[in-house]
Amino acid sequence: MSLRILITNDDGVDAPGIAVMEEIARTISDDVWVVAPAGNQSGASHRFTFGQELELVERRSRVFAIAGGSPADCVVAGMTFVLAGKPADLVLSGVNNGQNVGDIVNCSGTAAGAREGAMQGAIGIAMSQGIDYENGGALDWSVSRRFAAQVIDGIRAQAVRGAWYNVNFPYCRPEQVSGVRVVPTQRFDTSPMKYYPSDNPGKFFIAIPETPSPFDPANDFFQLLHGNAITVTPVSLQASDIALAARMDGTISLR
Repeated sequence: MSLRILITNDDGVDAPGIAVMEEIARTISDDVWVVAPAGNQSGASHRFTFGQELELVERRSRVFAIAGGSPADCVVAGMTFVLAGKPADLVLSGVNNGQNVGDIVNCSGTAAGAREGAMQGAIGIAMSQGIDYENGGALDWSVSRRFAAQVIDGIRAQAVRGAWYNVNFPYCRPEQVSGVRVVPTQRFDTSPMKYYPSDNPGKFFIAIPETPSPFDPANDFFQLLHGNAITVTPVSLQASDIALAARMDGTISLR
């Protein structure tokens, strides 16, 4: 029986990266479906559009768009309606234009697509192509195209319930890739998100104006940007700190 794949992203159904993701998926299976936002939903995180009607529009065979819908909305609609009779075995979110490493995974719509896929019972994998922010955001999909299917196969062979997987491809030529590193996400002391003034008086952006630091060589940020490694990070769906909960239980008293 053919592997059923659902693709989503946060850059939008017309973004170049989702076409790359389709190419990759079709080397693995001939049962590939797309449900993605009609427009850009970067930074949407795991938002659901509650209390507001959404519309699912078929763009072409097996490709659907949702105007105003988040990646999480798209995965829910895909798994519980479009593919309701046979939900996807694998949810691929991406390929994102730009890396999703470190604390950024907490706000990434790409990450949320994979996370919701795992919550719906599939193997959820988020895939992002690193870009060169210091040189105008230069982008090259060749590393994703060359290695993504192999990485997906490697993850599927070891995937467990209760986790999703965050994958980043370095910005370099395929022959310069140093290998695959399974590493934690980089945690910084404070959020990299900051107020960023606009050229328009009284206006501003929320942005990451500078690369946070310091890097831990054992984590994803360093390995991707300085090691030319493809990084894979397993992320637990259980957000609770179990050890901390056990340590704190019974220590908070009421007067």
